[in-house]
Amino acid sequence: MTESAFRRPGFRPGVFTKPSDVQSRWLKSGLAQPNGRLPLFDDNGQRISNRTVDTCVGLGWAVPWFESPLKKDWTVCKLTHLGRVVAEE
Repeated sequence: MTESAFRRPGFRPGVFTKPSDVQSRWLKSGLAQPNGRLPLFDDNGQRISNRTVDTCVGLGWAVPWFESPLKKDWTVCKLTHLGRVVAEE
């Protein structure tokens, strides 16, 4: 039986995982923003999906920065160093 890749010591999924097109566009949008702030909405005015945000945070590409004072269920995120590297590729 093989051991799951996520359970191996030293495995870092954010380093070895390629972002989807949606994730890549979201990460790239933070490159030109102060402090790497990532937007809550895309270019068409649609809210960025929680799935996209959660996946990027889970892989270490983004980190929660603060909660929106107007909408408590919205979390503003910013790029991590790894997120910048992934976005620039």
